[in-house]
Amino acid sequence: MSFEADKQTVPETAPQPVIIRPSRDSDIGAMLAIYRRHIRRGIEEGVEDSGTPEPDDLRDRRKNFRNHRLPHLVATRGGEVVGYAYVVLFRKRPAYRFAVKHSIYVHHEHLGRGIGGSLLQELIDACAAAGFRQMIGYIDADNAASLAIHEKFGFARVGLLPGIAYRYGHWADTVMVQRSLGAGSTEPPPLLSLGR
Repeated sequence: MSFEADKQTVPETAPQPVIIRPSRDSDIGAMLAIYRRHIRRGIEEGVEDSGTPEPDDLRDRRKNFRNHRLPHLVATRGGEVVGYAYVVLFRKRPAYRFAVKHSIYVHHEHLGRGIGGSLLQELIDACAAAGFRQMIGYIDADNAASLAIHEKFGFARVGLLPGIAYRYGHWADTVMVQRSLGAGSTEPPPLLSLGR
């Protein structure tokens, strides 16, 4: 009998599906850990990061998002939070009430697995359903993966902010991207749209 005949075939387990859902207070610790790692990557070693939110800050933000009916989502796989995303109003003045700015953060061990794209699609759908007309994002010019995903989802590069951030020992550029939602700017909004 050969060694090959004695080997048992172990079936590969399929990866668990990614589930996108509204965030909960119980997700705050995982979201903060993801965010803090992203922030630490972008500052000089030895520089204290005093601007990261604390758990109470994030609880207050979530409450504010809910009060304004703005999506705040998490992506989970096997019950673990592997990413999160949200939108804020682009500007606070009434004329800008139909435009939102989005942010997406994915756990570093889950990059390149479609999680960012899944979160982005859910944000687009939720914001379009809520009557928003424009979605805007700011992306590090060196983040080719994020720029490619946004292009795939119909975002156009509409601006460049050169030398706006200091990271990794050099000045970094930021690309501004924008995508129309629903009718975009092709027709006026309903008079009472978005309740604002």
